[in-house]
Amino acid sequence: MRFGAFVPQGWRFDLVGIDPARQWDVMSGLASTIDADPNWESLWVYDHFHTTPQPSDQATHEAWTLMAAFAASTARVRLGQMCTCMGYREPTYLAKVAATVDLISGGRLEMGIGGGWYEHEWRAYGYGFPSAGERLGRLREGVEIFRQMWTTGSATLDGKYYQVDGALCHPQPVQTTSESNRIPMWIAGGGEKVTLKIAAQYADYTNFDGTPGQFEAKSAVLQQHCEDVGRDFAEITRSANYNVLMGSPAEIDATVRGVEERYAPYLGTQKAAAAAAAFREQPLVGEPDQIAETLRGLQTVGMDYAICYFPDAAYDDSSMRRFSEEVIPAVS
Repeated sequence: MRFGAFVPQGWRFDLVGIDPARQWDVMSGLASTIDADPNWESLWVYDHFHTTPQPSDQATHEAWTLMAAFAASTARVRLGQMCTCMGYREPTYLAKVAATVDLISGGRLEMGIGGGWYEHEWRAYGYGFPSAGERLGRLREGVEIFRQMWTTGSATLDGKYYQVDGALCHPQPVQTTSESNRIPMWIAGGGEKVTLKIAAQYADYTNFDGTPGQFEAKSAVLQQHCEDVGRDFAEITRSANYNVLMGSPAEIDATVRGVEERYAPYLGTQKAAAAAAAFREQPLVGEPDQIAETLRGLQTVGMDYAICYFPDAAYDDSSMRRFSEEVIPAVS
């Protein structure tokens, strides 16, 4: 099994209390820690502009700016977003940005892409909020534009949502990691009728619900879509994101209290308590050996890449370090 780790960027109220002038130092320090540890294959950020589950005045650092910064400040680790919203940037522009970041990083970029969902954010930034059908239609056309620009150097598409005519992409991406896309394409989301069908056609990786029952169900749908389009199901690596609460019951309690305290000024006491308590319901909660056992079980149903979020990482990276030392070797 392969592993990635999220760098806190504020979206989940995970930089609260840290002076904004110091937040880049915190993020880049964690990125350096991940970069220096070969147990972590990749680092990740979210593509959002406002905090969740409640918009606030707390910092949320922009994903692709961070991609460029991490590309320049790290040397080994791969760099991803989970996931970029197609509707926030024109796909021609985004393909060009991605190729540039890939060059800066020496060929370490992953492209996580999805249709988008955070309605408040869409409307606040003036994007409207198109129907799910349109958002997914834009996803489909956008990834076709990516593929053309990264593999041929230009894209032409007379689509329903995007019309491009000879959009150039030079320099080309450095890497040729993906045979079909050059930059590996992660199609995120578990929509069975459309998203997983797009994934069957274009994805190198998928990312959907990581609870055992749901993961198996989504995998079966993806496999059928692969058969329908003549794609080898085994070519697609299936991944999931996990909130990690690791340690003794007392240590887990302390982590949850910290989350609740950071949420409370923005969500109110009751909603903060509920949001913090939800972390306990995730699959990767417990002592390191318990978490390793859960991951081995997930591995048996095809979950080959876990991307881990540690809610206290900006304040204390010991859980992330301990996960690398005790959990990853027991599963990899």
